Amino acid sequence: MAKVTSTIKLNQIRIKQLDKAAVRALEKTAEALHDEIVQAQVIPRMDGALQGEKFFVDTSKSTSGNVSLVHEGPYARRLYFHPEYNFHHEPWEEDGLTHEGNPNAKGKWFEDWLSGGKYENFAEKAFRKFYKKESGV
Repeated sequence: MAKVTSTIKLNQIRIKQLDKAAVRALEKTAEALHDEIVQAQVIPRMDGALQGEKFFVDTSKSTSGNVSLVHEGPYARRLYFHPEYNFHHEPWEEDGLTHEGNPNAKGKWFEDWLSGGKYENFAEKAFRKFYKKESGV
């Protein structure tokens, strides 16, 4: 029986570069998804805080492959899980204040980008594009 010998040499520098490219692509994908959701105008809007400064991308765990889209504020959960609410789609006045609306406002506003939603492949396609650019592959 013939003896076969092989040697494998891993390019550790390139592997680290690819790992860093994946982290950057993940962070860019989350930012793109954030922007896409805001542009879709699906978040209920009164003064803009829920889709403005109270809606952000948390990249603190991106090196372990985790990023999060976060809505800050005690009312975000209530609005999200109650699609039966009558969300304003146009500006309105209340107590002498003019409030904004979003034309596509609804509860469960992330659903279009989740599995089964009309944009379910958005994150996968965005990641591929960003990874290709970041890694040079």
